[in-house]
Amino acid sequence: MAKSLREWVDNDVTPVKEKPLRWLAEEYFFRDPTRPALTDTSYFFSPADGIVVYQQTVMPDEPIVDIKGKSYSLLVIGVFMTFVDVHINRIPFPGRLSYKELEEIGTYNQPMLGVEKSLFQELRLDTGAAGYLHTNQRMLNRVYAPALGQSYFVLQIADYDVNSIMPFQLKQNRPVAQNQRFSQIRYGSQVDLIVPLSRRFEFSPLQQPGVHVEAGIDPLVRIAHRSPEEAP
Repeated sequence: MAKSLREWVDNDVTPVKEKPLRWLAEEYFFRDPTRPALTDTSYFFSPADGIVVYQQTVMPDEPIVDIKGKSYSLLVIGVFMTFVDVHINRIPFPGRLSYKELEEIGTYNQPMLGVEKSLFQELRLDTGAAGYLHTNQRMLNRVYAPALGQSYFVLQIADYDVNSIMPFQLKQNRPVAQNQRFSQIRYGSQVDLIVPLSRRFEFSPLQQPGVHVEAGIDPLVRIAHRSPEEAP
């Protein structure tokens, strides 16, 4: 369940931080705990375990995605996965999944260690150390959701020492259930949930930056139908 940064460090990080690095890297990192199969299409659930590092709406005059001349307003939520988090990623909302690997912009991926250290040692978010967001290798997962009449995106961002972003099935446009396991990132990473805003639905963020969430357990966004009068 969602926890404050301090509560998560005290309860989940402290018990394992003195463990040998080999055990953390070879056993603890690859754990895949059994979780309830939650299904509730009133929500987008978190695609990853980690700390919510930012959450914002990008308006049309600040476009991130511009396809065939159409500018999209987007809700973007970033979840930073630390080394001690479960690294299995899950589907936030049911639909049909396609993916595309995007190579790093520079020669090498940039490290995420600065952000992780600020979380563990200072209990604060240091997004000033997040240069990796603009350069690193990533996997762009597109999920077309018939229930919403639109697509949303799960962007997996690799750390500098990542071995691979590993989809569990190498098949495009395949049906996926809500909170189904679909991929793993080895090692370190960040996952962004990107939802284009809609005339038919209102998307309301539920968590705050600095909160630790779990994939398939904690909802990130509430979905509600708009009345015709509310449509922008």
